Amino acid sequence: MEAELLRLEGVSKVYSTGTVEVAALREVSLSVRRGEYIAVTGPSGSGKSTLLHILGCLDRPTSGRYLLEGAPIQDLDDYGLARVRNRRIGFVFQAFNLMPRYTARKNVELPLSYAGVGRGSRRERAEAALASVGLAVRAHHRPSELSGGEKQRVAIARALVNEPSILLADEPTGNLDTRVGTEIVGIIEDLNARKGITVILVTHDLALAGRCRRRIGLVDGEIVEDR
Repeated sequence: MEAELLRLEGVSKVYSTGTVEVAALREVSLSVRRGEYIAVTGPSGSGKSTLLHILGCLDRPTSGRYLLEGAPIQDLDDYGLARVRNRRIGFVFQAFNLMPRYTARKNVELPLSYAGVGRGSRRERAEAALASVGLAVRAHHRPSELSGGEKQRVAIARALVNEPSILLADEPTGNLDTRVGTEIVGIIEDLNARKGITVILVTHDLALAGRCRRRIGLVDGEIVEDR
């Protein structure tokens, strides 16, 4: 059995707006092993995105513990969280989040630049990442010159270029038609199967969730299903 990659212990997240407090997560405990392929499902407002943001070090829990590869994460300062995000976590978003003035290759190079990788190595690794998602021939095109599916391939290449421990995907097929969405899912599944990358994706698509090997259901900030 693969080793544990991350663990949440009694994690809660409460947002305060004036005198009103909203609990987005309530005492969530979760263990994920290396190489898992997991779907997180639930109705709007169930805490799916909050969970993903905490796992991705984009937000901090109000209480509880988060261990990533055995190291406590919740007490890191902003610089420490940024280093973890850059070096150990890859993100794929529904809206692609590409820099419009940069070419596909330059977009993929960005995480390497933040990590202090030299220019020559950045270019080589970015081109290899684009080739791995079948987009080598579009390396010099800007996002405005790419289709939706091509933009998401660039986003996946960018997420993988630093060889992260975990890939987090938030509705990765939400802006794509069925055919292109199926292609993107195929790429993610291949990365999980061939490279052993741990994948956790948030989705409303029950057919997509059904393709994952594990499904975690959230309702009102609590895990109600884990199978």
